[in-house]
Amino acid sequence: MEYLVSPQLAQTHGSVFTVWLGSTPIVVLNGFQAVKEALVSNSEQFSGRPLTPFFRDLFGEKGVICSNGHTWRQQRRFCLTTLRELGLGKQMLELQLQHEAAELVKVFQQKQGRPLDPQVPIVRSTTRVIGALVFGHHFLSEEPIFLELIQAINLGLAFTSTIWRRLYDIFPWALRYISGPHQRIFQHHTAVRGFICHEIIKHKLRAPEAPKDFINCYLSQITKAMDDPASTFNEENLIQVVIDLFLGGTDTTATTLHWALIYLVHHRAIQERVQQELDEVLDASKAICYEDRKRLPYTRAVLHEVQRLSSVVAVGAVRQCVTSTWMHGYYVPKGTIVLPNLASVLHDPECWETPQQFNPGHFLDKEGNFVAKEAFLPFSAGHRVCPGEQLARMELFLMFATLLRTFRFQLPEESEGLRLGYVFGGTLQPQSQKICAVLRLSSLGPRGESL
Repeated sequence: MEYLVSPQLAQTHGSVFTVWLGSTPIVVLNGFQAVKEALVSNSEQFSGRPLTPFFRDLFGEKGVICSNGHTWRQQRRFCLTTLRELGLGKQMLELQLQHEAAELVKVFQQKQGRPLDPQVPIVRSTTRVIGALVFGHHFLSEEPIFLELIQAINLGLAFTSTIWRRLYDIFPWALRYISGPHQRIFQHHTAVRGFICHEIIKHKLRAPEAPKDFINCYLSQITKAMDDPASTFNEENLIQVVIDLFLGGTDTTATTLHWALIYLVHHRAIQERVQQELDEVLDASKAICYEDRKRLPYTRAVLHEVQRLSSVVAVGAVRQCVTSTWMHGYYVPKGTIVLPNLASVLHDPECWETPQQFNPGHFLDKEGNFVAKEAFLPFSAGHRVCPGEQLARMELFLMFATLLRTFRFQLPEESEGLRLGYVFGGTLQPQSQKICAVLRLSSLGPRGESL
């Protein structure tokens, strides 16, 4: 649906307009005020999630992303509570993220300043973070199921923007039985489900005192709610919630971090200023902590500006009006599909001084202090805001700051220039291109070892 939110449509039809896809009306929201009124001021009314035939056949109405009503409320509430219990904002999770950041540094360091495409190692790092949180163990980089999981995520997200997905939604009764790329998506999904089922069985056999992870907590909740007739806690929902966590917590974080490196290669002066702040404020002999962000206003502002300008999730996940309501002066009947254009919020000229330019000053006051902005909505807003937002914030900061403290990022000598255009593959991704991660002298110990 990315073509529905082009700036030209908004300029012609205003901040709220309707597009008809066949016989189905889609209400498109543009700009901060319209999106805020729907997702924040009328959050309950616009908390529904419409399901197309493809997603219904692939996921069913289970988990968090594709469920509604009682199932969605129970599963989402449990996810939020459990993620907090597993360490969001606590030292345990921070140690895991510091470890993964250090592992990512090692991968970059192995190239010894030679050109590399950072996408693959970054995606593997973000996938391992979710894997450790969900399964309680770290994947090995070349583990077959780990590679299958990454491929399933990448292909699944890319498939959503293809003509095949649209054809499936129009002719599901035919494409269910016709070969094509959609069948490959279902095959990967079956393989991932099989792996998750195997993990669930392993967790059931674990000793009671085993370390807690998401599956462990969910199985415990199934037992607790066994006598509750209204409970939606079962293994089918568990499998889908795990898939949802991987879908929501790997590609978006990895793509944002990838954009961060691309932008800082392009803006060398900004990269150098971030590194100067990191060198002046932090103890080079210690791992970076999430709490350090409060002492790094410029680094923090740059990372926020990366999220704003890249607008990785350009088209917010579609919503559905669950009760008839008035919004922005328009009557919206129950069942109406609503498409919030998050990119239009992050690039709204009413909210940002230079909306189309990379400008960390958007998040700094005159004294250089970090300033939060109400129109900063990369994780969406309201009842359907990303449940992994806090994890993503921690992960992005720790990995970004660790990489920038360790390396100077630049173009290869033979490069013809940086390509800043994006590729739409479910998220707005940078074009595939190589950059160099050159070890900085300030990151070396007295004998030349990296700290």
